[in-house]
Amino acid sequence: MSASDNDTVATSEATSDALLTPAGGSGDPALPDADPASSDAVVEPVDVEDESDDEDGGDGLLVREGDVAGDYLERLLDILDVDGDIDLDVEGDRASVAVVGGQLKTLIGPDGATLEALQELTRLAVAQSTGVRSRLMLDIGGFRAKRRADLTSLASAAAERVAESGAPERLSPMNPFERKVVHDVIAAAAGVRSESEGEEPNRRVVILPDR
Repeated sequence: MSASDNDTVATSEATSDALLTPAGGSGDPALPDADPASSDAVVEPVDVEDESDDEDGGDGLLVREGDVAGDYLERLLDILDVDGDIDLDVEGDRASVAVVGGQLKTLIGPDGATLEALQELTRLAVAQSTGVRSRLMLDIGGFRAKRRADLTSLASAAAERVAESGAPERLSPMNPFERKVVHDVIAAAAGVRSESEGEEPNRRVVILPDR
């Protein structure tokens, strides 16, 4: 096992211990246990937004989600003794939280696996506080931003090849966040369409000619 793997394992163990620590009496949300079965909800929305949401929803709810997530992550960083600043934003129809600065590689993990787990835990903490399912996006150390840019280039190039050749192209297996990025790129491209096939963790995007 490499030093990087040891760091990741140590971080995961410390995170697990931290998540079992009860919250203080200040009304902060309790740190929830991970639920592996909910990992598919990481980025691909399953439920349509309830049209009956009242005026207290919308951006106000998203701002509140960001605040709860920020508090949760600050506590977690303190417990893990990791330095990092937290940036909060609203992007489209979801809250966006980014942890920046410091040595954050162990919070990202191999291929972003630790980041995905932390995002799901943060969503669960937000849902406990707000009573509403969260679709919040978490980025750490710019990992998602870079991955999004790389996938956009990859999907655009694949779309051009499929449009010219008329032959379907299957991409490598991707997690839900990555597939969503590719689907969005293909949806905006002319002459092609996309669909997902397979089961996790080998689920992938297939790009097909739109004819």
